[in-house]
Amino acid sequence: MSSSFPRQVVSGVADLATQSDVYGKVAWRLIPLFCLCYIAAYLDRINVGLARLQMLDALSFSETVYGLGAGLFFVGYIIFEVPSNLVLQRVGARFWIARIMITWGLLSAATAFVRTPTQFYVLRFLLGAAEAGFVPGILLYLTCWFPTYRRGKVIAWFMLGIPLASMTGAPLSGWIMTAFAGWHGWAGWQWMFVIEAVPSVVLGVIVLCCLPNSIQKAAWLTPAEKQQLTRNLEADTLAEPRHSLRAVFTDHRIWMLGLIDMCLLMGTYTISFWLPTIIRDSGVQSPLDIGLLTAIPNAVAVVAMLFNGAHSDRERERRWHIVVPVLLGAAGMVASTWFTHDTAATVALMTVAAAGISAGFPVFWCLPATFLQGRAAAGGIALACSVANLGGFAATFVVGWLKDLTHSPNAGLVLFGAFQLLACAIALSMPARVVNR
Repeated sequence: MSSSFPRQVVSGVADLATQSDVYGKVAWRLIPLFCLCYIAAYLDRINVGLARLQMLDALSFSETVYGLGAGLFFVGYIIFEVPSNLVLQRVGARFWIARIMITWGLLSAATAFVRTPTQFYVLRFLLGAAEAGFVPGILLYLTCWFPTYRRGKVIAWFMLGIPLASMTGAPLSGWIMTAFAGWHGWAGWQWMFVIEAVPSVVLGVIVLCCLPNSIQKAAWLTPAEKQQLTRNLEADTLAEPRHSLRAVFTDHRIWMLGLIDMCLLMGTYTISFWLPTIIRDSGVQSPLDIGLLTAIPNAVAVVAMLFNGAHSDRERERRWHIVVPVLLGAAGMVASTWFTHDTAATVALMTVAAAGISAGFPVFWCLPATFLQGRAAAGGIALACSVANLGGFAATFVVGWLKDLTHSPNAGLVLFGAFQLLACAIALSMPARVVNR
């Protein structure tokens, strides 16, 4: 992974290591752990999509009940996003990220024991509250290690957790639901929730034991390396530094970022939560086969994210690296509605959709730190995430409601495909001189 960082040497800095060596060392220490954490987090968030194939019949839930319950995760997430990130900045990433992971793992496991819609609603809300602050917290933490022009690749590596969770999690979930069905009297979907919660708790303990709160606390860095990293961050000055948390709530650019992310999440979550159902409706019945086919779009999304993030850093360009792939993703989502009974065409077009929209994320998350720092960055990133997760709620509840109404997810795919165009328009409205750094 270190080879992906371009070699540059800063004059006046000790020659113990080049910049690429130092940043490669930091990346190998932090990013694989964060990516694993994100895989666990995202899996515990979206595995309800595959559980739905058995859960609804077992508990006599309607599509609307499922959509509302899945969507209430985002209500808890939105409410606690900003407070969680401010607490993280105060107590340190090590303790707070560990707390987040352990509590969400336990709550995800508890979903195996729901029996009523109310229990489902409460647990999904609490899961969102528990996980709130994880993504903005990691993004904030990375700004304390990497300068602006290196973040596209780093964020891409971290955000691989999204497609990797779906790529590996869907076949795993399908296998668990098939292999463990009826074991010790539990249904396959119950075993899935319990088994897939274990990595979150284990990783939470690892974070608590291993994650340094800052560059200066990293025992695996030499004094010269710490000095080099610190100097590079100090040299990466912002054109418009903001330190006031209050100013965050009145800065229209933060709300614009939130809207962009909301639109992207509408597309991502529509695919994550509903792709198993879409594939089943195309004629595939086995949960294991559905899980394997669901992995294909996400495998391609991994490559797209890495390529787009690295290319954006190399070109020092952000806006078009968001717009072009997201437009392709929108086209894939909408076109898939024309082939609802053709499994091969459905998977192919949803692959275009997943890859395009996913590729925009790591580049998008380079934008907030181009004009925010300090406490304002903590609040601003979290506020953008809060606004954005309205899209997660919409993608679960609205698609469920529309599916009950029309007996097809196609209306939801077209609606949220159209929202990708809004994301592109807002991204292009942001000044290139500010975001292309």
